Amino acid sequence: MPELPEVETIARGMDKRVAGDTIESVWLGEKPEPLKSPAREIAAVLEHARIAKVRRIGKHIVFDLTRMPRNTRGKPLPHGQWIVHLGMTGRMQVADPHDELLKHTHAVLKLKSGRELRFVDPRRFGRLSVVRLGDSASKGFAAPGDEPLDSQVDRFTALFRTRKTPIKSALLNQKLLSGVGNIYADESLFRAGIRPRRRAASLTRDELRRLHLALKEVLREAIKLGGSSVSDYVDADGREGFFQLQHRVYGREGEPCLVCATPIKRVIIAGRSSHYCPHCQH
Repeated sequence: MPELPEVETIARGMDKRVAGDTIESVWLGEKPEPLKSPAREIAAVLEHARIAKVRRIGKHIVFDLTRMPRNTRGKPLPHGQWIVHLGMTGRMQVADPHDELLKHTHAVLKLKSGRELRFVDPRRFGRLSVVRLGDSASKGFAAPGDEPLDSQVDRFTALFRTRKTPIKSALLNQKLLSGVGNIYADESLFRAGIRPRRRAASLTRDELRRLHLALKEVLREAIKLGGSSVSDYVDADGREGFFQLQHRVYGREGEPCLVCATPIKRVIIAGRSSHYCPHCQH
């Protein structure tokens, strides 16, 4: 499942390619699973709206939409948001109308520029929804947890220091931090020298400070390299990321640690695979 760096990379790419364009019409497929909002509601919010900006919130891609006031005077007003969760295999495509329509395409937005914005998802775990914004410009969509890249160390420490769950599980709790997934939790814990099974409440303030720094470093490095392509992930231009070449523990079970040569171990924590070095992490 795409995590924060992958979603950030796609959102930035989409913003460069479609911001400023206008949605003229919307086609939605017959499969009900991807639609978190009713099809009629999605079409009503999207059609004839201008894409003002594309950004990431948590693991979601958010298209901020505006619409001109009825008297066509003044600045465009906030109108709504199109919220895309990629699930496990979801992809956003900017395509030419003559390009082949892939089998698992669930949404096609025809743009004023003549291009099409398509949502493709073979496994149908992705979700499409909309939020209406009134003239009062309500806050709109918000992630349930803190934004990891913006978190301050004192706030980060407060989130975890009383948690009795394993620190790996706590990092994956989207109500605490929004956007962190399996890959970047493993890589951050390795850099911080902390075993994934350690109870969050057992970590010292110094260990939590190291983890806070490591998490930000890993996420920023991954964004710079376009994310990790370990399965189906490609960016807005159809290109794979490169951060998987920098993985130090994730997916390296049995391979020697790049620091001490001890074989990397894999354990299951709350149903999720976790990778760590038994020598470097305590």
